[in-house]
Amino acid sequence: MAELRYQSGFLNEFATEAEPGALPIGQNAPQKHPLGLYAEQFSGTPFTMPRGRNRRSWLYRIRPSTVHKPYTPTRIQRLIRGWPCPDAVTSPNQLRWDPEPIPPGAVDFVDGIMTLGGNGDSSVQTGAAIHIYVATRSMHKRFFWNADGEFLLVPQQGRLLIFTELGKIEVGPGEICVLPRGLKYRVELLEHAARGYICENYGPQFRLPDLGPIGANGLANPRDFLTPVAAYENIEEHVEVIAKYGGSLWCSGMEHSPLNVVGWHGNYAPYKYDLAHFNTINTVSFDHPDPSIFTVLTAPSEIHGTANIDFVIFPPRWMVAENTFRPPWFHRNVMNEFMGLIFGQYDAKAEGFLPGGCSLHNCMSGHGPDAETYERATSADLKPVRLENTLAFMFETRFVVQTTKHALESRTLQRNYFECWQGLNRRFTPPGRQ
Repeated sequence: MAELRYQSGFLNEFATEAEPGALPIGQNAPQKHPLGLYAEQFSGTPFTMPRGRNRRSWLYRIRPSTVHKPYTPTRIQRLIRGWPCPDAVTSPNQLRWDPEPIPPGAVDFVDGIMTLGGNGDSSVQTGAAIHIYVATRSMHKRFFWNADGEFLLVPQQGRLLIFTELGKIEVGPGEICVLPRGLKYRVELLEHAARGYICENYGPQFRLPDLGPIGANGLANPRDFLTPVAAYENIEEHVEVIAKYGGSLWCSGMEHSPLNVVGWHGNYAPYKYDLAHFNTINTVSFDHPDPSIFTVLTAPSEIHGTANIDFVIFPPRWMVAENTFRPPWFHRNVMNEFMGLIFGQYDAKAEGFLPGGCSLHNCMSGHGPDAETYERATSADLKPVRLENTLAFMFETRFVVQTTKHALESRTLQRNYFECWQGLNRRFTPPGRQ
């Protein structure tokens, strides 16, 4: 789409205006703006956060965000949940779901969000929730914002046009988009249907991971992240605004579009990233590397080295290693792993893990390659192999993911998932008894 324009760099200090003169020179809030705009600061961190971590933008808008009718709890029943969730269950079992079917009727992005699980507490800004979305129509005269956390969108089917207060973002399968806490937006469909995954991060904002011994280059490069330039709607008509606040949905009305920011400058803004730009680091000697080597974004916690959320991908790549087992090994982990598949086949599963589907392996729940994959991997010719046409991802979180009642009762839940490991038979022969 020709009108979409972006700025490059990860959380840079940007300055952008949709009309000349929208950004004042030399001060953030002039006594009287030359275009009659209102100045509004949009803060994503406390005011006293160290400069390197401080996130805020100055917005110059047609009407300030104060102009709306009172919010009231919405009476429409939806499947989105906040955390803590009173009916959630903590399960030690390996769980896997088929793709959520595309609904036959008209469902927009907000109505099509379904929560699978979560942890922590949004009110104390720790933990996360995991959702899927399905949609068959664009949001019309409806807008959404979330005070509980930032949304990391991972589309699996169908391209989206997200019109935000700070500009427009087009995102589709193979890309991700991060929508900051508090940002208002409308989601339009560019194809007949859309489906994908959402990680709702209650904790510190996503950032690029430190590279440590890798050095100065590798993984995701800051310059490949794109932030939209200013775009606005100058519309005076009644619209609906839905807020996710304290785990519940609230509804208000406005007599104008909230997407009325004519110019802005700062570093608190939405952004997108094409996962094809990820520079994969892999082993060239032996052993399968820990999934942390595939981290795109991390949201740290107060414990050094322990993430509130890591976003990890398994993209097309070379598998080069000497006398060693190639797929991920059998594993039990203190972290909790939710995995999804964008396209192709994941190299550790022969069948059952489908594009649009997902799995959950909680703390110390054993997981790894199924029996068929194990048989194939232990007899494979260990020459370099290029994995093509595959893209899987993982939301890895420090807290156990509690599963919603809806997720455990869903028809998409694979109740026979455990059977994929039952063919891993006894192979041990004591020495001297061959």
